[in-house]
Amino acid sequence: MTLTPSELPSRAQVPDPAAPPRRRRPHRAWSVAAVTFLTLIGAAGFASLPGLLIEPLHAEFHWSRGTIGFAVSVNLALYGLTAPFAAALMDRFGIRRVVAVALTVIAAGAGLTCFMTSSRQLVLYWGVLVGLGSGSMALAFAATVTGRWFAARRGLVTGILTAAGASGQLIFLPALSVVVERYGWRPAAVTVALAALAVVPLVWLLLRDHPADVGLAPYGAAEFVPKPPPQRGAARRAVRALVSAAGTGPFWLLAGTFAICGATTNGLVKTHFVPAAHDHGMPMTAAASLLAVIGVFDIAGTVASGWFTDRFSARRLLAVYYGLRGLSLMFLPLLLADTVHPPMVFFIVFYGLDWVATVPPTLALCREHYGEDGAIVFGWVLAAHQVGAALIAFLGGLARDAFGSYNPVWYAAGALCALAALMALVIRERRGGVRAVALTG
Repeated sequence: MTLTPSELPSRAQVPDPAAPPRRRRPHRAWSVAAVTFLTLIGAAGFASLPGLLIEPLHAEFHWSRGTIGFAVSVNLALYGLTAPFAAALMDRFGIRRVVAVALTVIAAGAGLTCFMTSSRQLVLYWGVLVGLGSGSMALAFAATVTGRWFAARRGLVTGILTAAGASGQLIFLPALSVVVERYGWRPAAVTVALAALAVVPLVWLLLRDHPADVGLAPYGAAEFVPKPPPQRGAARRAVRALVSAAGTGPFWLLAGTFAICGATTNGLVKTHFVPAAHDHGMPMTAAASLLAVIGVFDIAGTVASGWFTDRFSARRLLAVYYGLRGLSLMFLPLLLADTVHPPMVFFIVFYGLDWVATVPPTLALCREHYGEDGAIVFGWVLAAHQVGAALIAFLGGLARDAFGSYNPVWYAAGALCALAALMALVIRERRGGVRAVALTG
């Protein structure tokens, strides 16, 4: 068979064996994930500073630790209460706008603390402004980015973005502790403000609300997905889910146990461990480094907990986690000293593995009991987590002022964990419930 000239392939169609192979550009979703990762690292840094400010602010302004703890508690409470509505804000106004505004608000709050003269200003600047800004970039940010930009590798991306919190804690805590110890707390606050502002251009230039904005399908998707219109009813759905769940017993048991989880992690250890260790003569940089190490081991603990949750009773796992956490906190007063020694390192590793191990079984129970609204209900349970953290951040400072030591706080926290273990065992599990686990920070 003879081909006519018109049927012969053109030179443009014939591959040139000498030409270099064409390199495929990475999907835009990965640059969006990278910006999200950097932003979440910064958010972890913003959350790391309050525990380092208690002693310097007490020394300079003679404010009680309870007063300083109250500002931290406002920050933690607003972080939790803003989180359930953060997804609604992003659906309504877009991810890029919400995150850029949130970072600017955080920078303003952290920067203004350098000029404060009263404890009320500390509550306004660090408590309200930084709390609202951080809450707007809570779990909803990572979940929204993953859900919109990735149809494949969602588990991998979720794990990476979850690790951002631990990475930020590992990076910022030792660095900020050195700045506070050598130069004072104001340069540390300025560092946080500048870090927040530095991320804003990256967010504005590289982050997009949806793959359709740049004419792409989500990573791993076979077909193009149109951008959905702005959602105006997401906030109402969040409130409806809360009202519906509040009429059931499991919700209050889950919220109660998770409030104790927040109280014994973010509220107590993250806020008061450094000043408590400093009371025993440990340098601030050493104590902050120990706290940063917790952030490394909480990744392994959460991954293992997710594996266990797929295979064992979620409520029994929670009982074990809270029971072991309570025992470790009971022993902590005996371990605090002016130097880092092997038993303290063992506590840090053990406690780090247990830090957020409660998340997968708690989320699994929310999904079992509340079905399609399980993720929203978990958002409200997370709000209880932050409210518990806020209360202990405040009450822990008051107790230190009243007793001259943190020891009663550690023992009380251990008792609370025992109560949480009993509450977890009371939660009934629905037969045939879906045991789907997602990693969250």
